[in-house]
Amino acid sequence: MGIALLLFACAAASAAVAFVAGPAYAPAGALLVLLVKWLVDRAHLRRLMDALRDDAVSALPARSRSVWGEIAHRVARLLRDRDERLRESQARLQEFLVALENSPNGVVLLDENGRIEWCNQTAAGHFGFDAQRDQLQYVGNLVRDPAFAAYLASWNYAREVVLSMSRPGGAPLKLSVQAHPYAGSRRLILSRDVTAMEQAEAMRRDFVANVSHEIRTPLTVLAGFVETMQTLALEPGERARYLQLMSQQAQRMQTLVNDLLALSRLEGSPPPGVGEWLPLRTLVAPCEEEARSLSRVLAPQRPHELVFAPLPALEVSGSPGELQSAISNLLSNAVRYTPPGGSIDIKWQRRPDGRLELAVRDSGPGIAPEHLLRLTERFYRVDRSRSRETGGTGLGLAIVKHVVQRHGAELKIESTPGAGSTFSIMLPASRIRGDVSAGAGARPATESLPG
Repeated sequence: MGIALLLFACAAASAAVAFVAGPAYAPAGALLVLLVKWLVDRAHLRRLMDALRDDAVSALPARSRSVWGEIAHRVARLLRDRDERLRESQARLQEFLVALENSPNGVVLLDENGRIEWCNQTAAGHFGFDAQRDQLQYVGNLVRDPAFAAYLASWNYAREVVLSMSRPGGAPLKLSVQAHPYAGSRRLILSRDVTAMEQAEAMRRDFVANVSHEIRTPLTVLAGFVETMQTLALEPGERARYLQLMSQQAQRMQTLVNDLLALSRLEGSPPPGVGEWLPLRTLVAPCEEEARSLSRVLAPQRPHELVFAPLPALEVSGSPGELQSAISNLLSNAVRYTPPGGSIDIKWQRRPDGRLELAVRDSGPGIAPEHLLRLTERFYRVDRSRSRETGGTGLGLAIVKHVVQRHGAELKIESTPGAGSTFSIMLPASRIRGDVSAGAGARPATESLPG
């Protein structure tokens, strides 16, 4: 269509020039038309190129029936489609980065040379990076662990590597790190905090080893006595003594199993709610009698001086069996570790903020500061020989800790070597209610946990 119009314009111009100036000037008229057309096309082309150079879709000519108008319209549509796809891609990239930023795992993107292109805050916390300052820094200059350097250089990423790091405060940190190559020589590094898992695994190993040891010892004694009684003709008195020792070892194993079952129940059941109320004197009376009986068994010649302060007329809410188990364990520990004839003071005190404190203070040998933080660990003993001698399992304070946590309470331990120890349980105000009469609501606690 454009060529036809151009030919028509040239013919018309030639005819007009020939009519006015003579036939000799007809080609000049056609050339003039071609020159004007070239100038017009050049102007359209320049405008189009300027718009494309500035990436300004709005500067493109409006759609018209001319060739240049159609070209401009089609170019503008292509540019708008491109911009829309670019906006969608940027939005998706931003969503992807936000998802990675909120990942519980650390994410680091490395370029072909091992420089940090991007990392999330989790990775920055794991490795000590600054997400802005350390961009395009070589990761090997920032993480100097030899195991990490060897792992990254090996390009064998089928396995993960565990690094020992330090938190900002100096606490130990165990990181599981695995790299994944992508887009040629680029690498994605994922980091995961496995400190708790490593500690749990170490605790599991220690727990299995301790249980095995604690059970193996009485079993070995029992097996030895049984073999002796089977192979030797014993006098009645000797036989009775052996049977008594066997009974003690069997009781020791039974106590250990009961304590393990108690811990299992505490860890596997929901915390007790507020609603079941029990008079404090009903809760404490069995524990007091138990402690006095244990003192008579362990120190028959010089029993301990157990001083129980008067009980406030209060009611306590929670699991009666669990609370009795915690109180009983504190009292039995005080009896076991206080020398014969020593004093043990048990006091209950209502605090101004409404909390109720049980304080068990003994005149025992005391505990060195380095042991205090580990006393509630399972099977942890300051004096192993003394604990076994008195029949302890090493689980009493672990049970106390779990009971305290389940009731929203607080366990405090204060001790001075040579000056005795004080173990305190602070029950929250929400589990204590006001004065009650001596016999109101009293009922026996039928549930019990071994201590």
